[in-house]
Amino acid sequence: MRSVTETTLLKPPSVSMALRTLLRADTTVLLRNRQALGLSIVLPVAILFITGSGRRNQILDAGYLIGLSITYGLMAAGLFGYPMAVARDRESGVFQRMRVTPVPMWTVSVSRIVVQLVLSLVMSLVVLGLGGVRHHLTFTVANWLLVLLVSLLGAAVFLSIGQAVVGLTTTSGQVNAFSRVLFAVLLVVGLIGSTGLLGDTFRTVAGWTPVGALSNLYEWATGSATWGSNQTIGLVASLAYVVVFGYIGVRFFRWTVR
Repeated sequence: MRSVTETTLLKPPSVSMALRTLLRADTTVLLRNRQALGLSIVLPVAILFITGSGRRNQILDAGYLIGLSITYGLMAAGLFGYPMAVARDRESGVFQRMRVTPVPMWTVSVSRIVVQLVLSLVMSLVVLGLGGVRHHLTFTVANWLLVLLVSLLGAAVFLSIGQAVVGLTTTSGQVNAFSRVLFAVLLVVGLIGSTGLLGDTFRTVAGWTPVGALSNLYEWATGSATWGSNQTIGLVASLAYVVVFGYIGVRFFRWTVR
């Protein structure tokens, strides 16, 4: 018969213990990744001050510009930080080694997603605070809470897209290439489409894109607009992106490059 010590040693770790360990490890890795932090926080702050000056500030209201800045921060984290980290770990064999451990593999994904969500919320608070100072706005507690809720939805949208990208590709180089193309397309469509310079039709189409949909929701969350058709479209489109791309990302994801 096995001794009590042997039985204890063979007992697999609890799910809560595994999650705590993974969360600490993923947080440490993220904090050491200066490029990811820069894209997630510095980029939206830069966009906030760039779009908040000149003629563009006369075309779009402050709430939309703040939301646009937060959206690009979420997009940077979801399209670059998360999928690139997953792709690199897959290539280096981290997932393959973890599959032989008693730790459930779903905890690995949950840990990374939670860390990204926390980063997204922190970034949203920073940009909203600076946006209020930049545009001389005072937000209520309800505005702060609504912005955080929209940020959770926005983070889910871009993390789902990032999961789909890493699920449909096999190498970090492919992930990087796809992410850059998507980021550039969404950046241009969001900035040009929101101004209406190409007409109302293009602006309507842009409202169905992830950037346009979330920017319209942020405009409502910051109190710059009341709930209307643009916000309804934004909510429906965002939920659809989460469901569709989340399914693709989970369905086609491979733990190894083979």
